Amino acid sequence: MSLLTVTGVNKAFGGLKALSDVSLSVNAGEIYGLIGPNGAGKTTLFNALTGLYSIDSGEVMLAGARLTGQPPHAILKRGLARTFQNIRLFAEMTALENVLVGRHARTKSGVIGAIFQPPHTRREEADSLMRARALLARVGLAPHAGRVAKHLSYGDQRRLEIARALATEPKILALDEPAAGMNPGERAALAALLRSLRDDDGLTLLLIEHDVKLVMGLCDRLAVLDYGVKIFEGTPEVALKDAKVIAAYLGDEAA
Repeated sequence: MSLLTVTGVNKAFGGLKALSDVSLSVNAGEIYGLIGPNGAGKTTLFNALTGLYSIDSGEVMLAGARLTGQPPHAILKRGLARTFQNIRLFAEMTALENVLVGRHARTKSGVIGAIFQPPHTRREEADSLMRARALLARVGLAPHAGRVAKHLSYGDQRRLEIARALATEPKILALDEPAAGMNPGERAALAALLRSLRDDDGLTLLLIEHDVKLVMGLCDRLAVLDYGVKIFEGTPEVALKDAKVIAAYLGDEAA
């Protein structure tokens, strides 16, 4: 069952066509990869899906709701959360506080509630605190809840970004190069976490990743972009044998 549907998306920056008639479909409960050489348009597509870029034409639908033209905060509330290629944590805040920021997408108390603290606001804050601690435990960061984000290791900061995104209760989690800069041990732990989020939590994942072995071992299906054009969509096993994919991206690694 398709959860995220992208149809005929086009995006140009001046005379540069970054995305050309890109269509893809992400099914509920799968890990879907988006790969391609540098400059292929992968992050541009992520930015278009999450409202950071407006698209020139095309349609983006999530669980039957139209995301096209919606601002990032509205898309987040619809259920599409993301992490970034360059870590964007609140560096001076603790790990717990960073995750609590993510919870604000699902809380209802406004300024009046924050000032006067009626019972429903206090209950909501207690629930958010409980959920934030549970999410830190989920990604293996419970012992670091009180540590300032900038003092965490690089791998822990990556996991903290995932926990903050999970705090928004997404239908689909989009990860932009989550393994970038990680050592082999950290990459293996990340792969185990992502599989667990799919298998145990039923979460749908969409990820950009340059680590071919990680993508091929983790993703149920993937799409390959080259110069803003989708040249392949299917299983990793078929991608490894596709002549266009090998020529554009995999090269000797496929062999």
